Amino acid sequence: MDNKFEILFQPLKIGPVTARNRFYQVPHCNGMGHRMPKALAAMRGVKAEGGWGVVCTEEVEIHHSSDLSSSIEGRIWDDKDIPALALMADSVHEHGALAGIQLVYSGHNATNLYSRAVGLGPRSIGMNGYHPSQTRRMDKEDIRDLRKWHRAAAIRARDAGFDIVYAYAGHDLAMAMHFLLKRYNDRTDEYGGSLENRARLLRELIEDTKDAVGDTCAVACRFAVDELMDDDGMTSQGEGHDIVALLAELPDLWDVNISGWENDSATARFKKEGYQEKYIDFVKSLTSKPVVGVGRYTTPDAMLSAVERGIVDFVGAARPSIADPFLPQKIQEDRIEDIRECIGCNICVSADNLGVPIRCTQNPTMGEEWRRGWHPERIPVKTSDKEILVVGGGPAGLECARALGERGYQVMLTEKSREFGGRVIREAALPGLIEWRRVVDWRLTQLEKLENVSLYPESEMTIDDILESGIKDVIIATGAQWRKDGIGRHQWRPISDYDLPHVFTPDDLMAGKMPSGRVLVYDDDHYYMGSLLAELLHQQGCDVTIATPAPQVAQWSKYTLEQGKIHQTLLKAGIDIFTQKTLTEIQAKQASLVCTVSGQESWLDIDAVVLVTDRSSNDELYQALKPSHEKGKLHSLSVIGDAGAPDIIAQAVFSGYQAAYRMDEATSENVPFRVERAKV
Repeated sequence: MDNKFEILFQPLKIGPVTARNRFYQVPHCNGMGHRMPKALAAMRGVKAEGGWGVVCTEEVEIHHSSDLSSSIEGRIWDDKDIPALALMADSVHEHGALAGIQLVYSGHNATNLYSRAVGLGPRSIGMNGYHPSQTRRMDKEDIRDLRKWHRAAAIRARDAGFDIVYAYAGHDLAMAMHFLLKRYNDRTDEYGGSLENRARLLRELIEDTKDAVGDTCAVACRFAVDELMDDDGMTSQGEGHDIVALLAELPDLWDVNISGWENDSATARFKKEGYQEKYIDFVKSLTSKPVVGVGRYTTPDAMLSAVERGIVDFVGAARPSIADPFLPQKIQEDRIEDIRECIGCNICVSADNLGVPIRCTQNPTMGEEWRRGWHPERIPVKTSDKEILVVGGGPAGLECARALGERGYQVMLTEKSREFGGRVIREAALPGLIEWRRVVDWRLTQLEKLENVSLYPESEMTIDDILESGIKDVIIATGAQWRKDGIGRHQWRPISDYDLPHVFTPDDLMAGKMPSGRVLVYDDDHYYMGSLLAELLHQQGCDVTIATPAPQVAQWSKYTLEQGKIHQTLLKAGIDIFTQKTLTEIQAKQASLVCTVSGQESWLDIDAVVLVTDRSSNDELYQALKPSHEKGKLHSLSVIGDAGAPDIIAQAVFSGYQAAYRMDEATSENVPFRVERAKV
């Protein structure tokens, strides 16, 4: 190990327990929770195997009246929930790490859609998410009940084998934080008014937990010190600072961050590594207890700096631990170039918001550890001496060639362009996405180490080239292109006059072919591309308008916690936004927009239009090769990534890994992964 990083591997006490090093996977959601305990335990266990000193759960509901459905989180409602949670604790302990559990009572963030219980809060307030229901103002008996539920949950957590038990007051998602905030707490009793009164519930929860399990378990407080709302919220210069000072020595560990979740887990498009330091840097000066903080630390130097400068004692991570569960081990073994760095895209976050198992753009094995048996650092060795041709060096082709090479196959990877990377290289050049290049850079670094993989740039392949190569196993990864006719989610016929010379596609702009003047960006894709191109055009001096059939601009980006920031960025740039508008006709100097609700038509003066609609797979080569495969001239033929079906980059990487993993594997007509089913 490079002595430079030795401090990161020092054991550190947290109350009655000791972490083996300073790498701390903070609580993070995963879309599996109480529904998939085996998959969850396997995922957390792999992180412990990878060297993380502490591995925590997600939010774990302590009572049925804090039911977070339809989100799939953890549950510790009663003793029957202990065995499922114990699976995770045991999995983490198996590899020498401490297991932490984040207990939560969520107040108006818990809509109780499953339990149908009445929600509680410091006052009666509307539920988050525009649900047409409100909480009931808590009376003293309710507060006593909450303390009782939290204490019972802490004891169950101890019995399940957890080493660290949380009292949670962060992200505007927990009752203890709701009591702290003036905008929610208008009480006039001993739980309202002064800061000391508003902090009373948090103090009591910490004290109750220490009294219940503090002899064997550490008690942590997760607290959002700043909400980035100035005087309307918690600030690190104001009450955030004062609350830490008030409770400084009470918990065994402070886990500090910013709120809400969209700020704490900001994407790389909007925030860079270490971005939370300026908000949390005061905490260590107020307490002798260890402090953990986050900031999407991806590089060992940044982690080391945060510790050496006295910002934190533990390097907290959620997303970097997802992208590379073996990050600590690679630092310890001086394999820095092998770290699979997080790109800050929040595809992991989207999975939780959609209620599906966690996934990652960089790490295709994330969430698949139990159900598919995948491991981020190990893949089964080859079972034949096949030579395999992969055509197309985008994210799917690169990952497929890398994984096949790791298995030991002889692989030839061809790419028609001078540079490998496909869409990732083009998109990483757009505003704020430079870190997305890591998808390509990491894979090229790994491929360079594999003598059994040959790379051929500037090598466009024809059907004759492939058949004459003598290679009998072919994987096509030739990507996709943006449609030029406007066909998409809201239009099944081409837009009138789409072929005029002043109509552009994202491919045109990313190739440097730029419109000028008054430009309409029509976004029927609803993720990041439309808004990024609007930003790019604004930077080029264009007068930009963006229109979308969706109710919000960049509608799908709400799942990656970006929609609000995207909207705000466009407004600050002076870009006009039209929602619920379908583009129906393009003329020389005008475009027709029709309201998706009323059907009313309006005309917009334009000099150019950019169509961000559907994409078309470049599958011509695959289709042309199918007859040869059917005649036995090829042993196997498959298509992966966008060439098979246009999707997000994470799915392209996943499909590349899946194709490599399945090479020579017997196919099954049954479900190709294990499913956790309720016992009847």
